[in-house]
Amino acid sequence: MINACDFYRLLKEAGIDFYTGVPDSTLKDFCAYVTDTVPPDRHIITANEGGAVALASGHYLGTGKAAMVYMQNSGLGNAVNPLVSLADPDVYTLPLLLLVGFRGEPGVKDEPQHKKMGKITIPMLETLDIQYDIMPNSYEGLQIGMKKVKKILKKGRSFAFVVRIGTFAPYELKRRSNPAGTMTREEAVSFIAGKLHDEAVIVSTTGKISRELYEYREECGFGHERDFLTVGSMGHVSHIAVGIALAQRQRQVYCFDGDGSVIMHLGSLGINGTCAPSNFRHIVFNNAAHDSVGGQPTCGTDIDLVEIARGCGYRYCVKADCRDDLESIFPDFIKIGGPAFLEVRVKKGARKDLGRPHHHPQDLKRMFMQRLGVRE
Repeated sequence: MINACDFYRLLKEAGIDFYTGVPDSTLKDFCAYVTDTVPPDRHIITANEGGAVALASGHYLGTGKAAMVYMQNSGLGNAVNPLVSLADPDVYTLPLLLLVGFRGEPGVKDEPQHKKMGKITIPMLETLDIQYDIMPNSYEGLQIGMKKVKKILKKGRSFAFVVRIGTFAPYELKRRSNPAGTMTREEAVSFIAGKLHDEAVIVSTTGKISRELYEYREECGFGHERDFLTVGSMGHVSHIAVGIALAQRQRQVYCFDGDGSVIMHLGSLGINGTCAPSNFRHIVFNNAAHDSVGGQPTCGTDIDLVEIARGCGYRYCVKADCRDDLESIFPDFIKIGGPAFLEVRVKKGARKDLGRPHHHPQDLKRMFMQRLGVRE
């Protein structure tokens, strides 16, 4: 295993002192070390991976020094456009050091949403003409690898370290953000799911929100046909919900979103607010953290999501800071026509024994569409 502090020291020796990206569970120990060590103006967690490439490109333009951009391999999808139309040698030749978490690595057991990306990660880097190595898991190997990195960056080319699960030694994040709310997220998810009418459906975002909703149904002995668990495609859950709401205008559609997810594609709020029908309700569980991938901070409590939603055309926008607020607000939130927006402030963290769905996504999709009365 690689100690985060050793890697950081080698990066510093290579002249890299600016870090940006979107957290990933594979990289969480290194990201935690960077959060604790690097000044906030030189470590910026962006809304999405494309934004991180742009920010690192700006850093190079302003300093002549390459920056590190970290991401899960799924984030390569968000990053492709600025990688090929901005940083590429055929355009501006802006060198970057990419640190890419290798979820879904072929031959390694992982969740279904990571399998395809795992298969195409290496071919994708090759297509992008970005030189890469699987990151060494020894300090000696990493020293050799960093010598190669310095030569490539000096030539104005980008390089990617592809990081397997378990490469980094454990590191516990010390810099803790202030609590966003007093409720646990699971408490809030269960409360709201339990208050919805039987004909209503829920579209939930990737990560622990979907896992907690799934466990709530299991604990109550209910089926899962009323929920669409968006296990991948972070940031797109509200548009999935809007698509359903537009197609099934007599059915109440609830979107269970997270702060990291809604911030990732914040422009979706403007589309939701201007085109979403009255049966669409958007709920953001905000703990100011990327909770599913290591707890790195978001700007969720530094911005006013309720006012943003209101400015984007949502008809009814409210916030609940505690259980009493939620109990008071929720009856009107259900009754008043949408598009409606509810921000629920919750605590960071989840219970250690939180399970994962044991249904395959294909089975969950079939049950959900049957519930909607739709045949494939």
